[in-house]
This record gives sequence, C-alpha cells and structure tokens, in this order.
Amino acid sequence: MTKPLPSQLSNASLDNWLSYLESIHSQEIDLGLTRINQVAERLAISLGASTVITVAGTNGKGTTCAFLENALLAKGKRVAVYSSPHIERFNERLRIDKADIDDAPLIQAFERIEQARGDISLTYYEYTTLAALMICQEIEPDIVILEVGLGGRLDATNIIDADIAVITSIDLDHQAFLGNTKELIGFEKAGIMRGDKIAVVGEPRKIHSIVEHAASIGAKALYRGQDFNVEVNQQAWQYQTKACTFNHLTLPNIPLDNVATAITVLRHLELSLDEDFINQVISQTQVVGRTELVAQHPQVLLDVAHNPHAARHLVAALSRYQFNQLHCVVGMLKDKDIQGTLSLFEEHIAHWYLTNLAVPRGAQARELAATLSDRAQNVNCFDNVEQAFKMALQTAEDNDLILVFGSFFTVAEVRKLYV
Repeated sequence: MTKPLPSQLSNASLDNWLSYLESIHSQEIDLGLTRINQVAERLAISLGASTVITVAGTNGKGTTCAFLENALLAKGKRVAVYSSPHIERFNERLRIDKADIDDAPLIQAFERIEQARGDISLTYYEYTTLAALMICQEIEPDIVILEVGLGGRLDATNIIDADIAVITSIDLDHQAFLGNTKELIGFEKAGIMRGDKIAVVGEPRKIHSIVEHAASIGAKALYRGQDFNVEVNQQAWQYQTKACTFNHLTLPNIPLDNVATAITVLRHLELSLDEDFINQVISQTQVVGRTELVAQHPQVLLDVAHNPHAARHLVAALSRYQFNQLHCVVGMLKDKDIQGTLSLFEEHIAHWYLTNLAVPRGAQARELAATLSDRAQNVNCFDNVEQAFKMALQTAEDNDLILVFGSFFTVAEVRKLYV
C-alpha cells in the first residue's frame, strides 16, 4: 500500500516540490550512501541499459561533461547528462540530447520517491539525484553522464556503478567534508572507480591515494602524463598516446586539460576519432558560466570560478581578451578559500565590487574585503549582486572588461540580465 502524498504536494508545481525538498532534511550537505541506497532499492533503480560515465574532480567536471556530450551526440548517440548546481533553472540539471528536462517527469519522479522513502530523510541533492536516475532508467539513453556533486566516494551519484570513471583535477576545496590535503581529497574522488573498469585521471600531478586505490580494486586506470599527454604551442596543441597522436588541434574555449581527458574517455568508448572531428567538437563546446562573454563595450565575462585552482585557469584565460582596466564583481560562499582565490587577481585589478550573497552559506562583502591585501584599490561593498554589477557598468569604460565570478549564484544573477 502506497502512502498518500502530503496535502501540500497535491497537484504541486515543480517550484512547490523544490521548496518542500529544501525543508525535509536538517543539513544541506550530509554525505553518505546509506539513506539514498535504501530508497533506490525500494524504487529498483538501475541504469543497466546504458553506459554510465561518472565524472569527479575539484574543477573541470562541467566542461568535461559538455565536451563528451557534444562528441557523443555528433556520433549519433542518445545522451543524458546529470549535473549540478544549475545556473538559472532547476531543469538544467538533467539534459536529454542537450534539451533540459521538462517539469512533468521531475514531478512524477518526486511523487514516486516521496511514496517510497517512508521515514527515510533525504537531502535536496539526494532526492533530486534519485529523480534524475529514475528518468534516465525510463528513457534508456545510450550514454548517461553523471557529474559528481561533492567528492565522489560518498556522493549520491556513486550508488550507480560507473562503466568509465573520470577524475578531472585534484585541488583543495570543500576541505571540511573531503580533507585538507590533496591526497585525502584524491582518495574521496577515487571512490567512483570500479574494479576491472576504465578510470581516466586527468590530474597531471601524481596523487598517490588515487594510484593506490585504483591498484587495490583492480581498476583499469589511465593517467595523464603516463598514458596520455598534451603539448601546447601558441597556435595549436597535440594529444599523444602510444597508440595515436592528434597533431593539429585548435585551442578550445574550455580548459584544454579537460578536452584531453574527454578525448581519452572517447577513445575507450571505441569511437572513431580524427583531428577534423575533434576540432569540430572543440568549436562547438562553450559552457554556460565558464569564460562566457555576454556583452561588448564594455566586455562582460562570466565565470563560476570559486576556488584557487579554478581562479588560476581564469587568470590565465584573461590573456585572450584585450582590455584597458579590469573590474571584478565578486560574491562567494563563506566556506571557500576566499583569500586564496581573490589574491590571484590582485596584480590585474583596478576596481573591486564585492557583494553579499543572499544564501545560507553566502559570505558578506566585508568578509571578502578583509581578505584583500593593502595593494587592492577601489574596493566597494554592496548588499547584492545587482547593485554591485550596476555600479561596475556605470564605472567601466567601453574598452574595459567586467569580470563576474566567485559562485554559481553570482553568475546567475548577472547572466539573467543578458540571456
């Protein structure tokens, strides 16, 4: 006998459901697979009809997933991608052949989960992950790409056994949950690997915990710098393995490291690849909120970089843009390495526009300002992102660059003004 839905969910909209999901668990982040596994078993969730690629990493997950998605679609595959967080609409979290999922399948999945979970408490992320998996099970795409939300070993996506596990990069982030060294974080990411299955590690530095875990479970691990390599010059780059070399690849809009990692995955899906095809996919792959140029005169560049590793990539990417002065609109979560992130921009900065984020984990603008060194000039604090960005627009000249970064929340507030 199925239990009745709570009265407030009768004929509820997607927004009603999402508000409800935010209220039913005491912690926003509560890692562990026990609760979600119990509910998944009751729902008989299985993705056995699809090839599953699970992607973990400190940074680069979204761009790696996007490149894989574009390449696989170009090869005629039906592809589902589950990712988080979203920029503007919750539906962005599940794409079927690049189309955001409609409300109705999500609501139907939520109704089934609510009836199945009984007294088991689920986090918002666990609940929504189950819904995505249920929809993928019903649709049966050729490929399901699961982007890990946090860590890997204890992330909700890890209830599914990956046919190919991918680790894009390892750096310090979410230390309260994953550990305060790269070795500890690497071990958590390596938890998505499975014995006798391919694991592609794009992190160029050797992380012993990953190597040791892969060996201990018998994963077929492929490592950057050992099994595949990259060489870059000013105009092009090369992808190299013992079996093949692509010599004349164009420089991508997304981090090159993630393209190389994705190519390695594609090769082990036994797809035919050549330089023309790879360059075609490179030209097609631009990811929302990742070095996304949304305006000119002044230029407005959006990037969700929110930790030092991503910030280093963003600083390097600025060399591709011609501008006079740089104006940074920044809002961050308080559990991030704020000083380590902002300090990387100080050599370039003429103007700072620091903003509060109106979310539970959001940092206050004054907290951001306190981390800046004495070299920082023209530092202004604002109550919200819209105020900060409007002041940047008023101040910037036509040949300046306004850079909006620090959080998905920050980027979403500005992006909706343009898209």
